[in-house]
Amino acid sequence: MAESADEQPIKQRKNGLYPAVSDELAENMKTGWADTELRGLEPVPQAGHTADRRARLSARFPGERLVVPAGNLKTRSNDTEYSFRASVEYAYLTGDQTEDGVLVMEPDPAGSGHQSTLYLLPRSNRENGEFWLDGQGELWVGRRHSLTEAQQLYGIHCADVRDVTGELRAATGPVRVVRGYDSAVDAALTDKVTAERDSEFQVFLSEMRLVKDDFEIGEMEKACASTVRGFEDVVKVLDRAEATSERYIEGTFFLRARVEGNDIGYGSICAAGPHATTLHWVRNDGAVRSGELLLLDAGVETHTLYTADVTRTLPVGGSFTALQRKIYDAVYEAQEAGIAAVKPGAKYLDFHLAAQRVLATKLVEWGLLDGPVERVLELGLQRRWTLHGTGHMLGLDVHDCATARRESYAEGTLEPGMCLTVEPGLYFQPDDLTVPEDYRGIGVRIEDDILVTADGNRNLSAGLPRSSSDVEAWMARLKG
Repeated sequence: MAESADEQPIKQRKNGLYPAVSDELAENMKTGWADTELRGLEPVPQAGHTADRRARLSARFPGERLVVPAGNLKTRSNDTEYSFRASVEYAYLTGDQTEDGVLVMEPDPAGSGHQSTLYLLPRSNRENGEFWLDGQGELWVGRRHSLTEAQQLYGIHCADVRDVTGELRAATGPVRVVRGYDSAVDAALTDKVTAERDSEFQVFLSEMRLVKDDFEIGEMEKACASTVRGFEDVVKVLDRAEATSERYIEGTFFLRARVEGNDIGYGSICAAGPHATTLHWVRNDGAVRSGELLLLDAGVETHTLYTADVTRTLPVGGSFTALQRKIYDAVYEAQEAGIAAVKPGAKYLDFHLAAQRVLATKLVEWGLLDGPVERVLELGLQRRWTLHGTGHMLGLDVHDCATARRESYAEGTLEPGMCLTVEPGLYFQPDDLTVPEDYRGIGVRIEDDILVTADGNRNLSAGLPRSSSDVEAWMARLKG
């Protein structure tokens, strides 16, 4: 983060390393700036949907003040911060992604719903020097929208966020807040909220996202399409990854995510060889060797923060060995069974049970477990090698709707508009003496993003091949 010598005194003045700026310079910096106000802005594409979501929230909590913060910047080290990502609840209800923002929905005095206010930081003040002397001033971090511009974009009345804590302290009546994102907001409401009310609020917001609207489905489609291209990018450079490490794979996919989206949706798992048996291998510092498998679990996050979550297990050299193919085909068969079980009216766990049955059957057939299969499933013996659940909800979070009630999620029923992953796997640890030696160090997972439709399901990540023969042919075309 280089800066020229004439920039340093301005920025470092805050640390006392340089004398205060002269009065003449301070006066000079106040004037001579063009009017940059943007006029006639169109609302963000999801503005109509966010209004509908706030209306649903209003109907669920009549007469109560509802507070949803975006969150604050977090320090990475000294005077640098991590990239900011707004809380999913805030982004879901507003479409905004600005740090320090706060949505407040106040009960309408007339008794009909709520009046929403989006509290944001306005343009930097040029009169007091904030825009060039403050480390978060616009001269340093870039222009932000004026409150008038933000109101046009999000369709919500906007006000100065520096007033919000005072107004919340003065508030009367029942209040609910999404806790843990903004300590100043939490402190302002300490004596006005209860953990029980806030938990109920959080649960409802999580369950609202179980069924995606048309805008969200479109964003999931974009995320998956970019992710497909990211996987293609990786296959094309596998020879370079072999000359370097898993980091080359990680960086290649990240480039696609940043060019076409906001970011990666989660830390990419670029697990080559025995690292594929570690479920969340994100160190990505190992060797990539021909003859071994690469388990790549990665997803592009769109500019509106919806993420894909896709896994493919690829033969680094382009062809599976006989044993790799046997294990891969078993996982593929399990995934086929799992995907077939995803349909409206089905129990959420049906797809997991269908996939686990296939894998348990294979493990018995291979002599790794003593049957019958029903006994294996009843005791969960297959879990030594299947390890994890077969999927999860997907959306603004890679593990979306995580605070939903069990009866609405894991014990619930699938509905059109739900989006979930189906991702069975088999993992034979390098030190597992209960399996033949040639199994050890092989890990396979296949994961796709599945949308529940009115008549069944649709694979949003179907642009990537899944069967072993199709994977080999696809890799040959890309590398050829």
